Amino acid sequence: MQAIVLAGGLATRMRPRTLTVPKSMLEVCGRPFVDWQLERLAACGYRRVTMCVGFLGEPIREHVGDGSRFGLEVDWSVDERVPPSHPSAPPTLLGTAGAIRSALDRLEDTFLVTYGDSFLPFDYAEPLILLDRCDDCDGVMAVYRNAGQWDTSNVITDGSWVLRYEKGQHDEAFDHIDYGATALRRDVIAAIPPGQRHGLDAVQHDLAARKRLRAVVARDRFFEIGSPEGLDELDRHLRTGLMS
Repeated sequence: MQAIVLAGGLATRMRPRTLTVPKSMLEVCGRPFVDWQLERLAACGYRRVTMCVGFLGEPIREHVGDGSRFGLEVDWSVDERVPPSHPSAPPTLLGTAGAIRSALDRLEDTFLVTYGDSFLPFDYAEPLILLDRCDDCDGVMAVYRNAGQWDTSNVITDGSWVLRYEKGQHDEAFDHIDYGATALRRDVIAAIPPGQRHGLDAVQHDLAARKRLRAVVARDRFFEIGSPEGLDELDRHLRTGLMS
């Protein structure tokens, strides 16, 4: 099984720390966050991980290496687009789906996508196993009944399918949220024009609109380190687990 980790964002909400340290390398419970994430993927049966990195990606690559100490085979896709303005400006990124598209030659026929700032206390294998079993869909999204509690909800589901996926809306009918793990077929990404900025949310919206996006419902809340509050919450969660 292959997982794609999107770790190329600029992490603006975590500045000034992330002006010099990539978000994946921020310390959580005494270790770089990426260690916790890769160990979770390995524990769920993944053996191959493609890390999509961009701005400040080299420190992540130096730390993780080939992934062997996590029981993984890690390869790398680097978004090196040159900024159109000043040479010292951050690089212009391809967007989440565009970053996956740039790694097309590394993709298996099916794979899981997760974010470089997400820690998910569920079975990361479940969406990919369901996708491999079903030929009536092109993706499987893990969702969580959020009801606006942890972030703005963006999913309507019947428990088996993502009926609608809309970011940035405030309709109370959207009571679930994208949990941060979606399994996809390679053909979905191959259809994206190369070299163009393209968001994964647009891919997910399109699949849901075409009734091609199944759902698996996670039972436990997600954690993220995209904000100082989120990092502190995950640190407390992991410390509680270590002491139990």
